[in-house]
Amino acid sequence: MTAADAATPKAAAETPDLTIDGTGLLCVQLLLRLRARIAHLPAGAVVHIHTTDPAAPLDLPAWCHLTGHEYLGQVPHEATDREVYALRLTSAPVPTRPDRPWHPAADTD
Repeated sequence: MTAADAATPKAAAETPDLTIDGTGLLCVQLLLRLRARIAHLPAGAVVHIHTTDPAAPLDLPAWCHLTGHEYLGQVPHEATDREVYALRLTSAPVPTRPDRPWHPAADTD
């Protein structure tokens, strides 16, 4: 086992139920694509996101914290032109605004 293997949670290396190609997308577009693609998946599904967004290591954990999904961390891979991150879906995600996925949806009460 290498130091990189020890630093990566085992769950992040699980075989994904869905892989999302977010290369070339920045924060808003990446989160919009992610939210749309996971809408039909069951709780517990593991999703890998391929991205070139330099802010993804900050944005993805923050978005997971906001929505209740579990951020699993960076996934080891051989490509050098992108990074891969993993998350596990929750059974009851907090809804976010349609046009601003980093804001909770407004209460309708």
